[in-house]
Amino acid sequence: MKVLKIDHLGIAVNSMDEGSKFWTDVMGIGCTKTETVEAQKVTTGFFPVGDSEVELLESTSPEGPVAKFIEKKGTGFQHVAFMVEDIDAALEELKAKEVKLIDEIPRIGAGGKKIAFLHPKATGGVLVELCQEA
Repeated sequence: MKVLKIDHLGIAVNSMDEGSKFWTDVMGIGCTKTETVEAQKVTTGFFPVGDSEVELLESTSPEGPVAKFIEKKGTGFQHVAFMVEDIDAALEELKAKEVKLIDEIPRIGAGGKKIAFLHPKATGGVLVELCQEA
């Protein structure tokens, strides 16, 4: 598997407006795009930092994974995403290594990227996302 870079850090927030205040007012990083991903029951906001981004995640449903995360752990750091050269090959390699996956087949995430999540039980407690430009 070829990891190209840390693509983004995902941060769960109760409200995009409230969550973005720190990043814009304190850090001086503007939000360049927002997007609702209905399939994941989330609205995302992206704040670019060099070649990476901070992604704020606001749930659009109480049953969504971000809402469940906040209910269990509170707001804050939710996942780290790594850009990979070939997500299908990466998932096959991880399966061969018996790494527990949430997604065995990539799905479409924000920005049209192909994404797949690794289970935190396999990564030392960190939710890891792999992504590839579509």
